[in-house]
Amino acid sequence: MVEEDLYRSGLPNELNFPFLERLHLKHIIYLAPDEPTQQFLNFVDDQEIVLIHLGKEVKKNPWKPISEEVVLSALDLILDSSQYPIMVMCHLGRHRTGTVIGCLRKVQRWNLTSIFEEYRRYAGSKVRLLNEQFIELFDTDLVRQPQSPPKWL
Repeated sequence: MVEEDLYRSGLPNELNFPFLERLHLKHIIYLAPDEPTQQFLNFVDDQEIVLIHLGKEVKKNPWKPISEEVVLSALDLILDSSQYPIMVMCHLGRHRTGTVIGCLRKVQRWNLTSIFEEYRRYAGSKVRLLNEQFIELFDTDLVRQPQSPPKWL
């Protein structure tokens, strides 16, 4: 859990579906460039969850940081409480998801040390300095102010 009714994850498999059901998700923001598995698509459809695939706009270069446009689109959804409960995910839940959550933390006015500590906790030994640089240089003035912000903002 990132905040109340806001979750992050890697692409779940069938063993994770019962847990996800308990979250009563309305929306999932999927940031990976690849198509999700058919099992996952079936689960999303069965649960009537809206899947928003922002990652398909991204080229499949795993070393290239997520685009500012994708981050801003994700933040528009994340900052709208009418979308909740919502989950942000990419393939492993590390880099693309970590970058979006890191930019969210900047919007929340976390200090960079805390943002990077959280990013590194999820990235483990696979930290990408370009993602940290992206988060550091991310301009929060570009983020639109939501009409119905979550109570934690």
